[in-house]
Amino acid sequence: MTNTFSAGKRGPKVRSDCYIEITTKKSGGIRLEVQSKVQAMYGKQIEDQIFELSRFFSLRHAHILIEDKGALPFTISARFENAVKKNNPELTCEFLPEFNKANKYKSKKNRFRRSRLYLPGNEPKFYPNAGLHKPDAIILDLEDSVAPTEKKSAQLIVRNALRSVDFYGAERMVRINQLPKGLEDLEYIVPHNVNVILIPKVESSDEIRTIETKISELKKKHKIKNDIFFMPIIESAKGVMNAYEIATASENNCALAIGLEDYTADIGTQRTVEEKESFMARSTIVAAAKAAGIQPIDTVFSDINDMEGLLKSTLEVKSLGFEGKGCIHPRQIKVVHEAFAPTEEEIKKAQKIVTAFNEAKGLGVVTLGSKMIDAPVVKRAEATIELAKRNNMI
Repeated sequence: MTNTFSAGKRGPKVRSDCYIEITTKKSGGIRLEVQSKVQAMYGKQIEDQIFELSRFFSLRHAHILIEDKGALPFTISARFENAVKKNNPELTCEFLPEFNKANKYKSKKNRFRRSRLYLPGNEPKFYPNAGLHKPDAIILDLEDSVAPTEKKSAQLIVRNALRSVDFYGAERMVRINQLPKGLEDLEYIVPHNVNVILIPKVESSDEIRTIETKISELKKKHKIKNDIFFMPIIESAKGVMNAYEIATASENNCALAIGLEDYTADIGTQRTVEEKESFMARSTIVAAAKAAGIQPIDTVFSDINDMEGLLKSTLEVKSLGFEGKGCIHPRQIKVVHEAFAPTEEEIKKAQKIVTAFNEAKGLGVVTLGSKMIDAPVVKRAEATIELAKRNNMI
């Protein structure tokens, strides 16, 4: 009796991905059929990798077809593992690629998060060059951008990407699925140096504490020492009303974000260019985040061709107090960074504040003109100067 199981993508429009089909047999060993667009350069490496994977998963007799469209090794192994586990769902072993040493950096709770670039969890073609666009963060998404039938495959691809793909210093984020599915996602990302976990559709502090408990268990199990921060995403009227409770639910919260597609649907309206329908929600998120001492982060701008609209939207949310915005295309990153950059007037004021503070060290009270300068004012001024440096303005 034979069984055939498959994983991956096939067709003329597929790139940097592959399709793997495995037909198990009772005898005959492994018969491998490779059809690759890079056969001349990497055919032997692909064959060697498939044989290694077969040995690892104790696959002894099978016909294996791979249709390769330039997939990197981390993608091939994820697709292969997914196919094997479709045939044997009880299989628990994991084939983990070697960890890229360039990705072993840590993050900070208060680092800049002006831009975060969303990448679909089941589209590895976008991964290798994402960091070259210099977003502050890269989000590997397991939630809305992944079809229900592709959730398992996405978990494996994201796990492998966290280990293999060079993020070029961008903060390493993953958006998990809504609970309870998201708890399973954590098992694939916590052991692999994720910096921030985005928690979607949060409506209560209990959800944050549930996530925190699960992560603590996984960190202990895998002996993980690095900090893992949380970014809850508010996407409903109930979530907005509970924003402060959510923002203060954990010391690991680093930011509070808003998602307006689901929020506007929840209140029975649609997003508009003027964005009046979300003013109250956005203002509430900013107030809750600031009161909790974390960063307020705005939603994505969905029209990737409207750079003028993106700039206007980002300047608007900056004026409300937001410190970052989501991006769904690399071309949006530069616009967002420029919008969040300080003005010349803001830079000069910040420099005067820092200078006055440094010159007055040791004094109980520091003033600039007729205004007193305290620690929070200095902290904001220092952040303004750092932003100016990042944008090559000073």
